[in-house]
Amino acid sequence: MERVTIVGAGFAALTAVRALRRLKPDLHITVVSRRAELVYYPGLIWVPSGLRTGDDLVIDLRGFFDRMKVKHVAAEATGLRDGGRVLETTEGPIENHGLIIASGGRFIKKLPGIGHAIVPCEGVAAAKAIRDRVRAMEGGSIAMGFASNPKEQSSMRGGPVFEFLFGMDNQLRAEKRRDKFELHFFTPAPRPGNRLGPKAVDGLLAEMKRRGISTHLGHKLKGFSETAVATEAEEFPADLILFMPGMTGNAWLDSTELPRSPGGLLQADAQCRVPGFERVYVAGDSGSFPGPDWMPKQGHMADLQARAASRNLVAELKGQTPKAGFRVELICIVDTNSSGMLVARNEKYNLVMPSLRIFHWLKRFFEWMYLHRYR
Repeated sequence: MERVTIVGAGFAALTAVRALRRLKPDLHITVVSRRAELVYYPGLIWVPSGLRTGDDLVIDLRGFFDRMKVKHVAAEATGLRDGGRVLETTEGPIENHGLIIASGGRFIKKLPGIGHAIVPCEGVAAAKAIRDRVRAMEGGSIAMGFASNPKEQSSMRGGPVFEFLFGMDNQLRAEKRRDKFELHFFTPAPRPGNRLGPKAVDGLLAEMKRRGISTHLGHKLKGFSETAVATEAEEFPADLILFMPGMTGNAWLDSTELPRSPGGLLQADAQCRVPGFERVYVAGDSGSFPGPDWMPKQGHMADLQARAASRNLVAELKGQTPKAGFRVELICIVDTNSSGMLVARNEKYNLVMPSLRIFHWLKRFFEWMYLHRYR
């Protein structure tokens, strides 16, 4: 029986499980991740306001793995040998006939004083920490921002920061304490959110101005302290800092000979193959893929790449030439806790729809629909 190993248990990994099982039902599939659970990161934006507890965003995958006839190994990847045919893990070596790496990315935490900031998308504990800090504050300054990987500008995840920002504004207004807080948004980019398209950037900046959110754009960050954010142009107060650093590859990749991009991600071709390694594929935040500079690091894109990787790996296992590519597509709803702005982009069009209440409920429905298949 042919054996495929998947590293990770996020969007790309679980989509690969479903695709592989559909394409080749007799495969022996092994998933390697620290825990048999999925954290639904898009829902973390609702934890500070209480729309989600955080614990309700952690999905136990044991039932899903049983239904999919998947073996789960609770371990961390530590290396690779024999041209990719053996994955080294903390629980010992795992042999395979094909490998899909979907272990996500790693935030670059080199900025001075970054320990004073909360990285919102690090998980449930981070979202709860934001909730608890804001509850305890009687007033003050809250600063939110993001940066990219300086060697690979597309390796970033800035979208959730807009959602935390607008959600916090709405939350404080609902609690009738917005007048006691200053909200700041900062990023080295002069046009934040440019991957969403020019119209979206204009809309986001206009919304910040309308809400009285101070913006600090286009200047390199120098660092953080307990009470301030410093850029090369200024320093402004911050009693609470939320910051999304740029992303790079997982640390375990350093113990392999896999080719890396300038930013430290796994190099991939248009079929999601890792060049120079037979039947080794990558999907999601772990990889650096050919495509336009606005190609997003988001769950939807990870799903598209995982489907392509799965189709191509199965083709190789059948002795066929892998030809499947993936479409580059950005679809997101920038949520505010009560409404949302819909943004869609591909290589032919860029659609931006104004913030409407229906889009907030559409995002919540998508969450239910997406997680239902894994519960």
